[in-house]
Amino acid sequence: LPGRAAEYICGTGVPLAAEGGQQPPESRIFRHFCGVSAAEIRLLNVYEIQLNSMLLLGADEAGKGPVIGSMFVAGLVIEEEKLFDLAGYGVKDSKKLTPAKRELLAKKINKISADQYILEVKAEVIDELRLVMTMNDIMVRSFSQVVEKLHADKAVLDAADVDAERFARSVRNLSKTTMDLIAEHKADERHLVVSAASILAKVRRDASMRELESVMQCKIGSGYPHDRDTIAFLNKWVKENHDLPPCSRHSWITAQRIKASFI
Repeated sequence: LPGRAAEYICGTGVPLAAEGGQQPPESRIFRHFCGVSAAEIRLLNVYEIQLNSMLLLGADEAGKGPVIGSMFVAGLVIEEEKLFDLAGYGVKDSKKLTPAKRELLAKKINKISADQYILEVKAEVIDELRLVMTMNDIMVRSFSQVVEKLHADKAVLDAADVDAERFARSVRNLSKTTMDLIAEHKADERHLVVSAASILAKVRRDASMRELESVMQCKIGSGYPHDRDTIAFLNKWVKENHDLPPCSRHSWITAQRIKASFI
C-alpha cells in the first residue's frame, strides 16, 4: 500500500523522524498498533512517491517508406522527471543525428527507460496487409499493438496520418487504451520522449539493414528509393533472378517498376 493508504487504514498519519533522529512517540504508537516496522513505512513512502510520478509514453516509427526491409515502431515509457536526462543527453529527432550518435544515445535511453516495446513489421507482412487495407490502416494497427503492450499516464504518438486527431482516435479505439493519448505531426521534434522513441526505432532499423546485407552478402544501402545503392541492388538482383528479392516490398511502385523493366 502507498503511504497515505497506510495512514488511512491505521487511522493516523505520523511522519517518521529523519534517519538517525529521535522519532516522536506517536510514530512508535503508530507502529505498535499497525504492526509495521520503520523500514516498512519508509518503503511504503518510497512506493507512494513512485506511484505519484507521472509516466510518459512516446511512440514513433522508422522504415515506413523504404522499398527494402522491415518497419519498426518503438514505444518508450519514462518517468516525467527523466525528460531532464534526455535533454542533457542531447536527444533530438533521430533523422538529425548520425548513426554513431543514435547508437550512443540509444544505450543511454535504455538505462533510464521504465519500459519499452519495439514492434517489427516485415516487408512480406506489409505486402500481405496492403492487399486488404491501406498503409494508414497498417500504421494504426502497428501503433495500437505497441500501445497495448505498455502503460503510462500520458501517451504521445508521432502522427502517421495527415489527420493527427483521426490517427489518435483510431489508435485509442483499436488499442482500447485508457491512457490520455494524443498524436501530433512532427512529435519527434516537439516531444523529447517521442524523439527518444524515434532513436530506438531507427537504431533497430539500421541494425536490421546491416544484418540483411550480411545475409545477402552484398551492399543494399538504406533501403529507401532515393538511395543509389538500394536501386543498384534491386536492378542487379532482378536481372539475375528474374524476380524481386524476398526482403523487398513487392507492393511498392519502385519495386514494380524495376521488375517490369526486366520482363
